[in-house]
Amino acid sequence: MADPGSDLAQPPRLLEVGRVAKAHGVRGEVIVQLLTDRTERLEPGSVLYTETGALEVVRSSRHQARWIVAFAGVGDRSGAEALHGVVLKAPPLDDPATLWIHELIGAEVVDVGGQALGTVAAVEANPASDLLVLDNGGLIPLRFVVQHSADRIVVEVPPGLLD
Repeated sequence: MADPGSDLAQPPRLLEVGRVAKAHGVRGEVIVQLLTDRTERLEPGSVLYTETGALEVVRSSRHQARWIVAFAGVGDRSGAEALHGVVLKAPPLDDPATLWIHELIGAEVVDVGGQALGTVAAVEANPASDLLVLDNGGLIPLRFVVQHSADRIVVEVPPGLLD
């Protein structure tokens, strides 16, 4: 792991992107459960942050539903075992076309006519479409979002959805 005072020092705002599940083999590789669909988080050269410092990805490959990852400075099984259960974090990606959960929480929700519907309290995973959970208990599928910014979400909901 990098020295916290190095150029790999932890940025001020991080999102949880994965977790080390276990050691894999004897060369320091680990199995990582990625909590995002953004696989570029595990590209060689990527830096992930932990409570104790930064880890740079040397190589990674998909393994069933998880990833086999080698980090710089972790060269044997005991080093890999020491990472068991470690939470991996990274800075938010800059992609304006994507709805990011961390940006939705606290945003005002209005319909296309401008009527306030509530504030996003949470986002709930749902197989058909993730749901915006409003502070008033309303649930709005993300597929009804037609416009969004950092503090305001415009939705076009069918009549009766929030009754």
